[in-house]
Amino acid sequence: MKKIGILYGMERTFPPALVERINSMKVPGVTAENVKLGGVKMAVPSGYRVIVDRISQDIKFYRAYLKNAALSGTIVINNPFWWTADDKFFNYALAKKLGVAVPNTVILPHKDHPPGTTDQSMTNLMYPLNWDEIFEYIGWPAFLKPYDGGGWRDVHHVHNQEELFTAYNSSRDLCMTLQSAVNFKEYFRCYVIGQEKVKIMQYDPRAPQHERYVKNGPPVDPKLLARVERDSLTLCQALGYDINTVEFACEDGIPYAIDFMNPAPDADVNSVGQENFDWIVNAVAELAVKKALSDEDPASELRWSAFLRGADLPAKKKAAPKKTVVKKSSKK
Repeated sequence: MKKIGILYGMERTFPPALVERINSMKVPGVTAENVKLGGVKMAVPSGYRVIVDRISQDIKFYRAYLKNAALSGTIVINNPFWWTADDKFFNYALAKKLGVAVPNTVILPHKDHPPGTTDQSMTNLMYPLNWDEIFEYIGWPAFLKPYDGGGWRDVHHVHNQEELFTAYNSSRDLCMTLQSAVNFKEYFRCYVIGQEKVKIMQYDPRAPQHERYVKNGPPVDPKLLARVERDSLTLCQALGYDINTVEFACEDGIPYAIDFMNPAPDADVNSVGQENFDWIVNAVAELAVKKALSDEDPASELRWSAFLRGADLPAKKKAAPKKTVVKKSSKK
C-alpha cells in the first residue's frame, strides 16, 4: 500500500477534503491519511510514499522530520530542503534572470543586531547606507517587507523617506526588502500545481481578508492572462515548487511578479471560495496520487542544482523598466 500523508496545523477545511478526495478516487494500492508523529528515529523510513506539507515552515520539528523522511524515499510536497534555503529576495533576482517582470527591489541590513551579534559582527557593512542611491532606484511609493515573510506580516506601504525610516526603525532584527510599488489596475493570485496546472484568480489585496478573492470580476485581456499563466509556470518550474501561489500586480498591461514564495498557500474554503477550493483540492489530489505511483526517487535529487532546474531556461524578452520620478532625498 502506497500511503499519502497530510501534515498540517490550524487548517480545518483543506486537509480533510484532500484526504477524502484522494480516497474517493479509489486508486488501487493508494490511500491517504493525516500524518501522526511522536519521537522520530534517524534514517528510519516514514512509512509514507508521499507527504503533503502544509505547516513545516512554522515548526522546525516537522521540517527536520520531512528531511529525514526524504532521505528514505518519501516524496515531500514541497521539497523541504529547497524550501528551507529559499527566500523572496533570491526569488526576485531569479525572476529577473528569467525575464519575468519584477519591481525594483533592494535588500536592507537588519535594523537591530540579530541575536548573538554586535556592531563588531558588521565589519563589512557600509555605514551610513547610501540612502539617496536606494531611493533613486526604488522610487515612491514603495513596500518594506521581510525577505522571507508571509501573510502580509510586517509589511509597510511607505510614501516617502520619513515613513520608510519610521517603518524600518520598527523592523527589529528582521531582514527587510524595499520594493517599488506597482500602481496596479489588475491583480491576480495564481495557484500553480505540479508545475503544470494554473488557476488564475482575480484578487484585491486592499480588501478585507475574506473579500480579497474577487467573484464575477470584470473581463480581462486574454493576452494578459496568457502571460500571467506563462510567467507563473516559468517561476515554479525554475524553483521546483509543486504547490505554490504566484501574485501579479499589473500596470500598463505588464504583470509584475511580486510574491511567489508561498509553498503552503491559503486553501481555506471560507477565504478562497468554493470554486477555487474545489479546484485546488482536485489538483493536489491528482498530483499526490501521480507522485505516489511514480518511480521518483527523492534521494537522488538531493543536490542544489536539481532545485533550480529551470534557472537555465532562456530568458524571455525583458519588459521595459518602470519609470519613476523621485525627488532628491537627504541622507539619514
